[in-house]
Amino acid sequence: MRRSARIAALLAACTALVPASAETVVVTAARMVDVVGGKEVDRPQVTITDGRITAVGHRGDAVPQGARTIDLGNRTLLPGLIDMHVHLTSDPTLSGYKSYEYTDSFWMVVGVVNAKKTLDAGFTTVRNVGSDHYDDVALKQGIEHGYIPGPRIVPATYILGATGGHADATEFPPSIETPHDNIANSPEEYRALVRKVHKYGAEVIKVAMTGGVLSKGDSVGAQQLSYDEIKAVVDEAHMLGMKVAVHAHGTDGINTALRAGVDTIEHASLADETSFKLAKEHGAWFDMDIYNDDYIRAEGAKNGVFAESLAKEAMIGLKQRQTFKAAHAAGVKMLFGTDGGVYPNGDNARQFAKMVEWGMTPIEAIQAATKSAAEALDKTQDVGAIAVGRYGDLIAVDGDPLQDVRLLEHPSFVMKGGEVVKGN
Repeated sequence: MRRSARIAALLAACTALVPASAETVVVTAARMVDVVGGKEVDRPQVTITDGRITAVGHRGDAVPQGARTIDLGNRTLLPGLIDMHVHLTSDPTLSGYKSYEYTDSFWMVVGVVNAKKTLDAGFTTVRNVGSDHYDDVALKQGIEHGYIPGPRIVPATYILGATGGHADATEFPPSIETPHDNIANSPEEYRALVRKVHKYGAEVIKVAMTGGVLSKGDSVGAQQLSYDEIKAVVDEAHMLGMKVAVHAHGTDGINTALRAGVDTIEHASLADETSFKLAKEHGAWFDMDIYNDDYIRAEGAKNGVFAESLAKEAMIGLKQRQTFKAAHAAGVKMLFGTDGGVYPNGDNARQFAKMVEWGMTPIEAIQAATKSAAEALDKTQDVGAIAVGRYGDLIAVDGDPLQDVRLLEHPSFVMKGGEVVKGN
């Protein structure tokens, strides 16, 4: 009897680990983009239980008893999209000195609004590569605890950089002191910064390796960290299980960072044949924001962007797109990253058409924002494809995105973790 009582207690404990009412949702559509296989599948049927995909089959397969069904009719189903380069707590209409009219906590409010816009646009996962005051960690926590809607966030917290560099506050005179929570000037100082931001929630490290377009007083292509400094960042981050994303426009900075073993090159505007070779040798990814040049040049002056920044954008925008085409042709691994926040968050999908215009096929552009992004994040067990075991993150568009990739700009259905956030 004692043995029977122990077995009963064990069974009760195991039962307690299983949700009392595991919700199951079955989604059907006319087509599905299989991003792993690089093809379309007709009449898909996807089963999701407690937020994870448990079956991927065809319409007419057996449906679990009590499952809720969602028929998307003639629409095309895709995995939730991934943007690898956003700044959710930025508003491009408040650029330059305009941003200093607002209190520090104002930008968290901006982030809450942009998180919802981004999710509604079909981006169920983002990598937020730079925010002040650990705001991206706070957004992540608020989303995960159900306080606000938004995508899954991989936060970088502060952009790390050198004194006077792209990540520093260079728009003030010496009489105005600015905080230096993210600035270092030696390998050991960079090691300490990596440890600090990791302590407070960073899951990826972002470093400003060269000058930038929107920073004041630096050359967009000039290298700003030495090899020893970026190698210290890479070694420390990798030891802690984090990847390193490097802001780099200039050739020397790109190649130095690749030799140091960084994981992704952001922007990569002036990459050359040596860069392509190094990226392939080291398994690094290029993450190139080739849409936002249109927005910056059209709206930048009105938004307060510095005149010198507009001049830098005019110099580098076309070259970046040409580099994108050459890198893709050379076989460099490419990601989908838009720099959302430099242009309006929520318009992320406008970049797909630019990627196709500059050399990719529609399926390659879609894979950059799904399959490839999940690989670069080391999250292929969770996101990036409609596959058993991954989160029930789905979107649907009216029509066939492999024929018209711009359909992705207007998803009619968005689901995150089995919960519908937009559409029926």
